[in-house]
Amino acid sequence: MGNPFFVTVGRILKEFSLEVIYMPENGEDIQVTMTDIIRPGLPLAGFFQHFDNSRIQLLGMVEYSYLAEFTAEKRAESFDKYFATKFPLAIVTRKLDVYPEAIEAAKKYGVPILRTEEATSTFMASLVAFLNLNLAPRVTKHGVLIEVYGEGVLILGESGIGKSEAAAELVKRGHRLVADDAVEIKRVSNKSLVGTAPEVIRHFIELRGIGIVDVRRVFGMGAVKETEKVELVIELELWDENKKYDRLGMDNRFTEILGLKIPSLNIPVKPGRNLAVIIEVAAMTNRQKRMGYNAAEELERRISKLYNE
Repeated sequence: MGNPFFVTVGRILKEFSLEVIYMPENGEDIQVTMTDIIRPGLPLAGFFQHFDNSRIQLLGMVEYSYLAEFTAEKRAESFDKYFATKFPLAIVTRKLDVYPEAIEAAKKYGVPILRTEEATSTFMASLVAFLNLNLAPRVTKHGVLIEVYGEGVLILGESGIGKSEAAAELVKRGHRLVADDAVEIKRVSNKSLVGTAPEVIRHFIELRGIGIVDVRRVFGMGAVKETEKVELVIELELWDENKKYDRLGMDNRFTEILGLKIPSLNIPVKPGRNLAVIIEVAAMTNRQKRMGYNAAEELERRISKLYNE
């Protein structure tokens, strides 16, 4: 199954302020669905086995040095076979002069050619990062994402349990809101999830009894953030007197999102508990664990040492 997400050539053009060498009619609407990029040395030499024409093509100094050895007729033949594959986009780096034969082939097959001043490797890194973010698998969770002491904390729970109220208190205490109500989470690598808010509700928070609050205007620009990694999941639930809750923190729990396991905690809610403080401590404790320190294991070690002396 192909990637259901895409970016258009027009968006790439604007994002990187590229120069248009040739743009066919409706060329800006051409969709790019692959994160991989090809440096087309072998295709330009006529070898097309395993060639993927769904990828962006990047031509730099190496390709141009190779093509400089060709006669104009041989370049025209090479470019014709190459552009006949109808890949979505060709980008020339280092502001190199574009061969007339390439422009003719691009016009023949309706393939856009853009150009950048940046070095090939630098531009490739930036473009791959952009594509990884925008083409990443994603899911939307009903919850709140907030940055607490540099940790991205995803707060989940039933509607009305107090997620937004806890987020408002955390913002008041100096932390930053990323998303309320709907959190769009993307898997940007094999290790990282990044969350953001849908554009239409970004920076807004809903507080029952008050209504919609614009966090950016009420608390200032420092109270909001566009994106944040998801590094801890906190599930809020109503306190159940018959349920045994973890009191030591020895159990390592995880919540799976988009195939990645994220450390998680179940926090019971009842009157008198200060959720904002609890979430702050949870975020700091999660950071300590990532740095190799676990308070519960340290306490167990001390007790064990005491009884063994």
